[in-house]
Amino acid sequence: MIRLTRLGAKQTLAVGFVVIILTGALLLMLPAANKSGEFLPFLDALFTATSATCVTGLVVYDTWSQFTIFGQLVILILIQIGGLGFMTIAILFSMVLGKRIGLRERSFAMEAVNSLQISGVVRLVKHILIGTLIFELIGAIILATRFYGVFGDSRAIWFGIFHSVSAFCNAGFDLMGSMEPYSSLTGFSSDMTVNITIMALIVTGGIGFVIWEDLFVHRFRFRKYKLHTKTVLVSTIAMIIISTAMFLVVEKDATLKGMETGERILAAFFHSITPRTAGFNTTDTGALSEAGTMLTMFLMFIGASPGSTAGGIKITTFVVIVLSVITHFRKCEDVNVFNRRLDARVVKRAYFSVTYYSIMVLAGCFLIVANQGLPIKEAMFETLSAIGTVGLSTGITRDLSTFSRIIVVILMYTGRVGSLTVFMAVTEKRNIRKVKNPMEKIIIG
Repeated sequence: MIRLTRLGAKQTLAVGFVVIILTGALLLMLPAANKSGEFLPFLDALFTATSATCVTGLVVYDTWSQFTIFGQLVILILIQIGGLGFMTIAILFSMVLGKRIGLRERSFAMEAVNSLQISGVVRLVKHILIGTLIFELIGAIILATRFYGVFGDSRAIWFGIFHSVSAFCNAGFDLMGSMEPYSSLTGFSSDMTVNITIMALIVTGGIGFVIWEDLFVHRFRFRKYKLHTKTVLVSTIAMIIISTAMFLVVEKDATLKGMETGERILAAFFHSITPRTAGFNTTDTGALSEAGTMLTMFLMFIGASPGSTAGGIKITTFVVIVLSVITHFRKCEDVNVFNRRLDARVVKRAYFSVTYYSIMVLAGCFLIVANQGLPIKEAMFETLSAIGTVGLSTGITRDLSTFSRIIVVILMYTGRVGSLTVFMAVTEKRNIRKVKNPMEKIIIG
């Protein structure tokens, strides 16, 4: 039997998420969690719990129509734990109880929040918890105020809290089934307050906790930011602006058709942000044009920032790959960004991450297509949405077979914990060969 105390940081994170998912699934199965008053099938509960804990948003039931307030609360707690990382929550309880946080716990926390160093990681966790509370509280107040005129007093407060946490954690779960099942935020497509608040929460949660710390320390002094912070901020802004412009062009005769100029810009802006692993939608995802669908899948593949509530290969990985290609064409030896040279191991890790991620996507898509015979475009969209922890869907989630749902569950789990983390959790104890084989070349086309 494997002792938990002997597990490494990556293994502990991988196992911990499994425990949380199973616990959430058992709670969601209870009659008290379902408006039907009956037990929910285990696979459906497991799917929902995985989607919530892995902050994805893919659903087999409309959250409002299926689950009671208790069930919705369970989902919300799973979203919060999944967004922050359970090690962050564990350290919170340790601090509240006055327990000493040892080196082992600090190393786990460093892994959970993708910190670059172990020193100061407890302070970083404190800032994460405080920052999360502040951002989610502000978002909840703004949304509750706006929802008051639509849903009434008590429901507006609950809706404000639920959607604020879901947006900040990039989960994509919503309670708008009270208006129309599976409608997400389409009923608020022209609402400036709801759109801007949700987008601000998504971006804030998606840039990464480490960046918060850098911004907190150096404020608006860009030159003092760490290279990671500069790279994420500049590339994120560029990605949002470019993708917004592209959506305005490719969707003008599709999902944006018939909209006023202001609403069209708002919808394109929202859709450029939400595929970066948020999962909300203000337009019909299934009605996207072919080009819009491809662009959405591309954004889902990239994702947001490391150490955040988001998934995907991560924006920094994408930047490193692009820069390395440019460096190769310019016949330079080093990959440079902001007058800094990147470690060769970082470039190697980026290529490995993209390769492993791509294999998972292709394997998942193949298994779903082979099992159900679904169109490749829809299966690929669902697969990228799952492993990217996005939550957007063309509408096939509820029609997936048992086998396909299991595949999607595995993809959501892998996407949240991290493909590299899952791989390294299995291969953490490895033998390093002291003797290397003779070198010989092969031809690369």
